[in-house]
Amino acid sequence: MVSLCTYECRLVPGLLQSGAYVRAVFRYRIPPLSDEQLEAQVAARLERQEMLRERIHVPFGFIVEEPVFRRCFGDAETRRGMLDHVLAQGARRNVTLQVLPLGADLHACTDGPVRLLGTPEGRRVAYSEGQENGRLITGPKQVSLLHQRCDTLRSQALTPKDSRDLSERLRGAL
Repeated sequence: MVSLCTYECRLVPGLLQSGAYVRAVFRYRIPPLSDEQLEAQVAARLERQEMLRERIHVPFGFIVEEPVFRRCFGDAETRRGMLDHVLAQGARRNVTLQVLPLGADLHACTDGPVRLLGTPEGRRVAYSEGQENGRLITGPKQVSLLHQRCDTLRSQALTPKDSRDLSERLRGAL
């Protein structure tokens, strides 16, 4: 992978989730996971986050809607820890975090979350997921359209600095 851009409107993106947040996500799964399954899922998600540290030449971009950070997910300590973790990951030189504020107009990605990937071979692909399914999108026209939507969304989101300031204010309010 040579680039990854993620738009998320439901949850904190997996690559930015704290351990406690991951546990809270999997705790609410239906059907419930066993303790062993839950811990395996947590470990796998946290292990994937190592790519942010290990792949310093890969740009990771995240556009996240503000309500995701405001959602009461777990207790105040879990939410503080999540915001601390997001702020720490967002401080990496290869990570860009932008928040789409509550007051933003309707935008180009209202169809839901999407991930855009650039491959070492120069291919661009996209991935979209929903309830119980996911879809790899490889058609050049579809992928190009999703890139256009995300480019427009990026222009509607707060700047990385303003996004960081908002995240710090949300963290301070807990």
